Amino acid sequence: MGMKITTLSALAEPNRLHIVELLRDGPLTVGEIAERLGLAQPQVSKHLRVLSDCGFVEVHPSANRRIYKLRPQPLMEMSDWLESFRRMWEERFDRLDDYLAQLQKKDKE
Repeated sequence: MGMKITTLSALAEPNRLHIVELLRDGPLTVGEIAERLGLAQPQVSKHLRVLSDCGFVEVHPSANRRIYKLRPQPLMEMSDWLESFRRMWEERFDRLDDYLAQLQKKDKE
């Protein structure tokens, strides 16, 4: 379950997070991403390189264009990682419920 810190730091940058959100709806070219985000293509290419290095996106050359597509694996790893925290909190809340029930029972005695 070793989610790398680079995964989180890659998404901490707002433009990269927006790129991931755009690609959630389907593959896009650098030009399409740049246009939708209002950024220069070299800037978008730099962000895409980081996302590619972290495994978030994969590139598919098509004629003279490069199509970028989201990879599900890092997002699934993040989901599993977050799920481990959710389970931990649910267990703690369950124990708190038990404790509060015991306190109420003692109050009635």
